[in-house]
Amino acid sequence: MTAYEDVTAHQGVTAPQPDPYEAARASAAALAAETGVDRHEIAIVLGSGWSPAADEIGETESEIPVGALAGFPRPAVAGHVGTVRSVRAGDRLVLVFAGRVHLYEGHDPAAVVHGVRTAAAAGCRVVVLTNAAGAVNPAYAVGQPVLIRDHLNLTAASPLEGPPPPPGYGLPFVDLTDLYSARLRALVRAEDPALEEGVYAGLRGPHYETPAEIAMLSAGGADLVGMSTVLEAIAARHLGVEVLGLSLVTNAAAGRTGAALDHADVVAAGHAAAGRVGRLLASVVPLL
Repeated sequence: MTAYEDVTAHQGVTAPQPDPYEAARASAAALAAETGVDRHEIAIVLGSGWSPAADEIGETESEIPVGALAGFPRPAVAGHVGTVRSVRAGDRLVLVFAGRVHLYEGHDPAAVVHGVRTAAAAGCRVVVLTNAAGAVNPAYAVGQPVLIRDHLNLTAASPLEGPPPPPGYGLPFVDLTDLYSARLRALVRAEDPALEEGVYAGLRGPHYETPAEIAMLSAGGADLVGMSTVLEAIAARHLGVEVLGLSLVTNAAAGRTGAALDHADVVAAGHAAAGRVGRLLASVVPLL
């Protein structure tokens, strides 16, 4: 019995669970059949309001609703379209996921990271995770893109919890010291030296944070706050995929300005800056 099996046995984890890795392989096979492309190289997950950025990344060769791929729950949140594009950016073949699902929609962690696991099964060795974020750091302005250099996972969840991964996959005790690739961040900053880097705090949501919670996050080292990304990043790292994280500041965090927070404003800010961010991604994707 491995150390992991010993721990889970003592926790009473004995019932067989669906294999999320097999589900990802099945979705990757369906994706290959739908797109006519056996393997993609890079995956990009677009956050709230970012769908116009997909038009800037490269030439779309095919677009598929996630409902056509087994295992993908359909996003139900405004600003998340629910499609996958096969895009050619220079000589790179890119999967662009326009939308994601979240824990707060009632999904379990395996569903939240299914897109990232599918991308890995489809051959992607780099994943770019984007999101709309609130600015905990008062120096950040609405519309500003910020590279993620580290995160705080405050969701009380992990995509690696539960039964051990099947043979061929690593143990779930993954070292996250270098989760957000320094190599990839350097490539992006070479294209845009003005980009800031910050720490992203991922919370469960769907409610926004209180001013006291934002003060706590700031004291804990967070620069940005949102409700996504952290579980996907962990799942990608477990699969050996290199991770680039990019937040778009869509609002000042609670208590920073006294203004009320509204999801419609978050989506609108994402749309307004999507072209700029899409052009940034288009310039760096061929280098990844």
